[in-house]
Amino acid sequence: MGTESADDAAVYRLGPDQAVVFTVDYFTPIVDDPYQFGRIAAANAFSDTWAMGGEPALALNIVGFPSRTLPLTLLQEILRGGAATAAQAGVLVAGGHSIDDPEPKYGMAVVGFVHPDRVFTNIGARPGDRLYLTKPLGIGIIATGIKQERASQEMVERAIEVMTTLNQGGSRAMRAAGAHAATDVTGYGLLGHLREMLAGGGIGARVSLSRVPVIEGTWDLVRADVCPGGTRRNLAAVERQVDFAPQLDEAERLLLCDAQTSGGLLIAVAPERAAALEEALRAEGTLAAACIGEITDNPAARIEVVR
Repeated sequence: MGTESADDAAVYRLGPDQAVVFTVDYFTPIVDDPYQFGRIAAANAFSDTWAMGGEPALALNIVGFPSRTLPLTLLQEILRGGAATAAQAGVLVAGGHSIDDPEPKYGMAVVGFVHPDRVFTNIGARPGDRLYLTKPLGIGIIATGIKQERASQEMVERAIEVMTTLNQGGSRAMRAAGAHAATDVTGYGLLGHLREMLAGGGIGARVSLSRVPVIEGTWDLVRADVCPGGTRRNLAAVERQVDFAPQLDEAERLLLCDAQTSGGLLIAVAPERAAALEEALRAEGTLAAACIGEITDNPAARIEVVR
């Protein structure tokens, strides 16, 4: 599995019982605290492996850092944060590569393993499947609020908690429940990644806005026009494929397209296995797992969003 699909990671078969999951992710700081930035970047990089049903095992740091203008103690804290998340996930950080860069950047290249017959992709959902989201939305909007100094300290702390929470438990839960498809919600927003799940053909989706978990305070920010450009571009990219209920305003539409960092898993599971998935998610202590909608029989791959 490689560039022919829009999946979260590449998968390479080593033999009948083992395949490698390989992915890379890095970005500029999303919070001011360098240690928390490192934790978030590592959790985000590992997430692609968990979305494919695998377990990350080995990672290499990827660093861009302005060593002439910022103290190296900041880089030390970023790497310490990444190492802490790696230790939590049971991943070995075996080195990496750094370059001098005008703007700080950090992430990881990650190698994991999965059984070739148990690979999850974002294609495979079936009509009637229930859709579950394992983390609340709002990260992109809050990150913009941080830059504009309009996000409260409580909101920032909650966003960091969400971003540093590992998707490892959600991955174990979907494997235990025998889900049909999964992806993690990141830069394209909830509706953007849901659109990718419909690319297999013959299916659509219905999302209930009232069921979608949202980080506290996000609604106040987006209604005050605090919104990243990437989120607005996400909405423009999907709106021709989405049938929004007429009463949904722009703020509600934007939030469903908000660009996430280290977002939750979006999981499609058969209705008769939904209870098993919910039980497994509770056992794993997921943050705000919720059933947000269902897969529909729709040859045009339309997404319907209702209140």
